[in-house]
Amino acid sequence: MLSSPSESRGAEGGTGYDLAVIGAGPAGLAAVVAAADRGLRCVLLDAGSGLGGQYYRHPDPALRAARPDRLHHHWSTFTALAARLAEHQKVGQVDVLVRHHVFLLEPEAATGHPWRLHTTATAKSGAATTVRLDARAVLLATGAYERQLPFPGWTLPGVVTAGGAQAMLKAGLVLPGRRVVVAGSGPLLLAVAASLTAAGATVPALLEAAGYLGYARRPGALAAVPGKLVEGVTHGAALTRHAVRPRTGHAVVAVHGTDRVRAVTVARLDRDWRPLPGTERRIACDALAVGHGLVPQLELATELGAATRTVPDGTLALRVDARQRTTVPGLWAAGETCGVGGAELALAEGELAASAIAGQAPPAALLARRRRLRAFAELMASVHRPGPGWTEWLSPDTEVCRCEEVPAARIAEAVQELGAGDARTVKLLTRAGMGWCQGRMCGPAVACLAGADGAAPDRRPFSCPVRLGDLAELPPS
Repeated sequence: MLSSPSESRGAEGGTGYDLAVIGAGPAGLAAVVAAADRGLRCVLLDAGSGLGGQYYRHPDPALRAARPDRLHHHWSTFTALAARLAEHQKVGQVDVLVRHHVFLLEPEAATGHPWRLHTTATAKSGAATTVRLDARAVLLATGAYERQLPFPGWTLPGVVTAGGAQAMLKAGLVLPGRRVVVAGSGPLLLAVAASLTAAGATVPALLEAAGYLGYARRPGALAAVPGKLVEGVTHGAALTRHAVRPRTGHAVVAVHGTDRVRAVTVARLDRDWRPLPGTERRIACDALAVGHGLVPQLELATELGAATRTVPDGTLALRVDARQRTTVPGLWAAGETCGVGGAELALAEGELAASAIAGQAPPAALLARRRRLRAFAELMASVHRPGPGWTEWLSPDTEVCRCEEVPAARIAEAVQELGAGDARTVKLLTRAGMGWCQGRMCGPAVACLAGADGAAPDRRPFSCPVRLGDLAELPPS
């Protein structure tokens, strides 16, 4: 049975906890349950409306889905964690606060609790209030968002992220279209295509810009996690039954349509992801699910000065020690914030962090499992790193920043004529990344176009847009 998280439990007066866990996906769930098992008083916060995060996203009970497990791997892991969490909620060991977006972490030694969390709590009615919580330790399990590389036509209705297509199916039981091309790079594409075909969609093309032979470079890392190989074979077998064969070294380089997607142009790529002239062909479809891996969500930590590292796929992740501690005292991290590696790794790191926060030595088997899974994650990142030639997909009028409608030509002007050498300077000159999403959609592309892929993290005072009224409501420190 799934727990029923409350929309708003806690107090404006500064409720104190031993541990605040931000993010209710695999890492956050594993951490809060393990910490509560060890006697810590915890609060679990998530900006979403329920438990599970993106990975364990599931239909609203009102949809009366008979078999939500059909759309998930290891669904029993989630239900077991949710049941244990519910038991801790019953005895007051854990508070669960959904619809709470933590926009600021503030060191606050004066209260006896080193951390103060400022959150925007949104009711189902849409009314928003600010809530303040105090905690002795904070664990970031904020996950990741999808990396998007723009191309002509990517703003048309019917173009969705690969994870977005899966979320539509998992949460809403709807398809983005009836004939869906799946494209980009990374193992998520196999899972998305398998889910879409199982739900009745036709997938006329599954396009992987990189390939899979790169995994052979480190056979030991692959052999150490046989479950990953089995998972890939399972997806492959499901796709074969629907006559879907992945085409490696190919990408969607343009989308066509007026009111929505009607077709895509596909091209073969060279090893640097440059489209090869003469290889283009058009495929009719009514939707495109596209993604090029995931980007760790680090805003809360980087504002505090937490050190990062560059992952082999060019993204930045938090630097943590063997027990998941960041370089900021009292701040821990687990899961995708430490580098994208999947749910199994996130579960292991969440439990590992909880044992360390509780002052207990982590089990040797848990440390060994984390090492194996993290090694595979690093291999996966290196295999699917975007090549520098993807920028040749762009036309001068291709919008790179959708929020501010900044085309590729304006960014090129900022770099080539105005001397911008990093994403921040490009943003100041063009407004790219200043819109509602705060660069989550365009940030990686802008950084690459600025010649600063994998450079210093973007630091900002708040992790999400905050209304002035919400700031005014904050009680004095």
